[in-house]
Amino acid sequence: MPILDSHSFDFFSRSPEQTRRIGARLGGALQAGDVICLQGDLGAGKTTFVQGIAQGWGSQDSVSSPTFIIVNEYRRSDESRLFHMDAYRLDSPLEAEQLDLDSMLAEGALLIEWPERIDGLVPVDTLWIKLEHVDEEEREMKFKSNGKRYDELLQIIRHAVIGGD
Repeated sequence: MPILDSHSFDFFSRSPEQTRRIGARLGGALQAGDVICLQGDLGAGKTTFVQGIAQGWGSQDSVSSPTFIIVNEYRRSDESRLFHMDAYRLDSPLEAEQLDLDSMLAEGALLIEWPERIDGLVPVDTLWIKLEHVDEEEREMKFKSNGKRYDELLQIIRHAVIGGD
């Protein structure tokens, strides 16, 4: 049983729609410089969750997994950017350094799938979300915040889940 505190929250999503809705609430709160780390095996629901984030953020672009191109960039009408990185195919942190995360964070928010592959480049302050496949429709979502900004984002997610819509 996980210890409940202000820096973590566990939740069972019962459907892809619910996973997208929670993502949308998070996406609506994202700002330039925010970093969201997504962990989970293939089929755990990361892309579904990112679809919700992008929708809530106001993306004009459709979401797809960036596995083969490393970084997808989504735009919205105010010229803001949302970057969606998949670090799975990166061979080293050096390769990730060449992607220039700092310039991405100056322009927008950054979602990183497989962040453990670029250990050392991920900022300490971030929101970690681990998705685990439970069954056909259900996913366990584990949220962990590091830093004041991410505690605030975690509160938004907690309110979306517990406080109702």
